[in-house]
Amino acid sequence: MVEETGYLNYFEILGLDNEANPGEVRKTYKRKMKELIREIARVEITEERRTHYFVEIAKLNAAVYVLRDKVKREEYWSERSELIALEEKWRNIDMSDRDESDTIRREFDGKVKSFLSRYVEETMLEAGQDKEVVEASNWNQAHARYATRLLRHYRHGLYHMILERLPYHEVTPPSIDWTERAATVGRLISAGDV
Repeated sequence: MVEETGYLNYFEILGLDNEANPGEVRKTYKRKMKELIREIARVEITEERRTHYFVEIAKLNAAVYVLRDKVKREEYWSERSELIALEEKWRNIDMSDRDESDTIRREFDGKVKSFLSRYVEETMLEAGQDKEVVEASNWNQAHARYATRLLRHYRHGLYHMILERLPYHEVTPPSIDWTERAATVGRLISAGDV
């Protein structure tokens, strides 16, 4: 699965290795977009499929938009690599040192939110305004308006996927005195306060 880590990998989305040149990126993008459009034309569109296809088109659009440009590609890959390294640092930290673990948690949380916001929402919507992308995907303003909500939901899903595997401090289970609780409820009922 492409998003198994939660950190969107545009190379995997296009099925390319990290050394792919801009020509390979464009060629692969156009081929994958044609395949996706053919698939969309063959199936009955339900609301669930519509959501899936909008996100898939947006991911392909963003992948070509970022990977064909050397500067954007390097920024994206650098941010992604830094985030993965920071997660690894968090996983290996001594959780008994609350100050250090809290500092890393806060740093990571800010960076992961920024990364996902930039590369899942902003870049995907920005890519939909690029001439080459519009020509290949037929993306338009109506698509962008509809996709905005979907991409926000998709971004939140990735964020929660990442957080679910990260360490947090142990939460002490509550200590409940059931006898005292039963007595309190009994008093409230007999007093007519409930």
